[in-house]
Amino acid sequence: MVGGMSDGISQTDEGLARKVVEAIMGTIARVPTTIETASATPESRARGIVQHAALRAATAAGTLGLPAGPLGWLTIFPEMMKVWRIQTQMVADLAGVYGQTACLSREQMTYCLFRHGAAMAVRDLVVRMGERYLVKRVSLQAFQMIAKKVGIRVSQRALGKALSRWVPVLGAVGVAGYAYFDTAQVAKTAIELFSKGVEIEPPDGDGADAVD
Repeated sequence: MVGGMSDGISQTDEGLARKVVEAIMGTIARVPTTIETASATPESRARGIVQHAALRAATAAGTLGLPAGPLGWLTIFPEMMKVWRIQTQMVADLAGVYGQTACLSREQMTYCLFRHGAAMAVRDLVVRMGERYLVKRVSLQAFQMIAKKVGIRVSQRALGKALSRWVPVLGAVGVAGYAYFDTAQVAKTAIELFSKGVEIEPPDGDGADAVD
């Protein structure tokens, strides 16, 4: 078990949650490079980046969601990974557009990807002080615990939607639509974060209120 997964979830949930934790620790939290630079009109450039990423995510998810029945269950994690890779690149690109590439960290990446779907798990990664956001650098152990919480939440939600994969074509359309929406939500969090300015808070810093 990764970090001792909760006994309150099923073996199927636990297996997927473990994969999610490993993905966050090994792949998702890595910050990709970007060719985007600070823009004089970041809102306009950001819209183009988000639309392109959302369409890519929808296409990828819809394609992987085509297999129906038992085979469809096998594509759940590959689909999530593909969408997350698209989203991490989008977040890096948005950081570039808003001139925040230098301070982009695994904490911000994880927060942006999962803020809308696992808010309680990632709420301590980013804190707000006035109009600015502070990102706390957490220890590896603390980050693993956050990844574990995210993994449980994400896997339960994913398996809850998995029944749609038993419906040929329509299931794929639903998966694609959700990937588009999910990517738009990630972008919304990233834009809010980067547009207001980000500072890095040392571990165990204080003096700010957690973002709900």
